Amino acid sequence: MHDHAHGADAHSHEGAHDHAHNARADSHQGEHAHGHGLHGHFHVGSEGMTSILGAAVIATFALVAVELIAGYRGHSIALVSDAVHNLTDVPSLVISWLATRWAMRPPTAEKTYGYHRAGILAAFINAMLLAIVAAFLIFESIVRLRNPVEVQTGLMLWVAVLALAINGGITFAVHRGRSDLNVRSVWIHNLGDALSNVAIIIGALAIRWTGAAWVDPLIGIAIGVMVLWSGTGILRESMHILLEGLPRHVRLEEVASVILRVDRVQEVHDIHIWTLGTDLYALSCHVRIPDMHLEDCETVLNDIRDSLAREFHITHTTIQFERAGLPNDGFYMPEPVHPTGA
Repeated sequence: MHDHAHGADAHSHEGAHDHAHNARADSHQGEHAHGHGLHGHFHVGSEGMTSILGAAVIATFALVAVELIAGYRGHSIALVSDAVHNLTDVPSLVISWLATRWAMRPPTAEKTYGYHRAGILAAFINAMLLAIVAAFLIFESIVRLRNPVEVQTGLMLWVAVLALAINGGITFAVHRGRSDLNVRSVWIHNLGDALSNVAIIIGALAIRWTGAAWVDPLIGIAIGVMVLWSGTGILRESMHILLEGLPRHVRLEEVASVILRVDRVQEVHDIHIWTLGTDLYALSCHVRIPDMHLEDCETVLNDIRDSLAREFHITHTTIQFERAGLPNDGFYMPEPVHPTGA
């Protein structure tokens, strides 16, 4: 048994099993086989979403042109603000469209995880654009609030109705794909656009009925604040993922507990969990087990892998086996976890 019990530990813990290294390789093979169905499902959804995002780019660009012209001719800062807001949708949608296409690409020798992070990066860039645009809208609206001008409410009203139809249509079209952080950024962005269009319609009617010109820049400020608020969550979540943070629905202690419930597992340490892409999570850890034959190691490995997939939807695992009873001579993050009462 001990003839093949050396050198498996990637962190140089002496006395680890070679059969653990083989089991680790088998884990990768099993995980890739397990993950093909997941990738296939992702591709089907992405192809349809790519077409939707492409059509949304064309519709949004046309809307921007209409709103800019109408806002200039009708002296409406709310329409101009909404046009600038929608203008940021164009690069955002293009980035999201490209990211969706890239995420469909298979892994390569250089991009061994594939391009799943492309959508996360797109969401991060989109959130940054939202923050910049929000600051601009708020500043311009404050300037107009101090110096209000007469607004052509009829033109403002009809263009807002057109914008609501387009933005509402895009929001509805991408609604089913909002579990993807990249698509969710587009969904939130266009939902905000649609709500701002509703505000412009109400504002146009209020100005027509009361003559209060200050309503127009006030709506512009409200749109800016809403844009800033809507982008904050996307920015925070995308940064968390890019910094390899623990998935929000996962607790490290719970993962360790599930692994320790597997028969013959005596300790787990060096646990790392991160997000590869939307709904695709990865884990690496060291697990200590007693001496056993290779086929028994594979059984333990499969039990751990199945438990992680079932309980936490973690489908890409790298599990390093070590022989139980070795001294803790390394640095662990987190601290080693033992079964209760051990």
